[in-house]
Amino acid sequence: MKASEIRKLSAAEMDAKLAELKKELFNLRFQQAVNQLDNPMRINAVKKDIARIKTVQRDIELHGANS
Repeated sequence: MKASEIRKLSAAEMDAKLAELKKELFNLRFQQAVNQLDNPMRINAVKKDIARIKTVQRDIELHGANS
């Protein structure tokens, strides 16, 4: 997910997407712990998506929705 796509989401949609990604990250880490993870690079991708959403949320918090 790109930052431009995230900026188009509403605050509620961003929160929902963030919760979904955190749940997915938990499940991926659990799969890794029991050696059932198919794609270990997915963990990095999910962590980066979480960081992107948090960055956009912080930017909106500091500069308002018009940025």
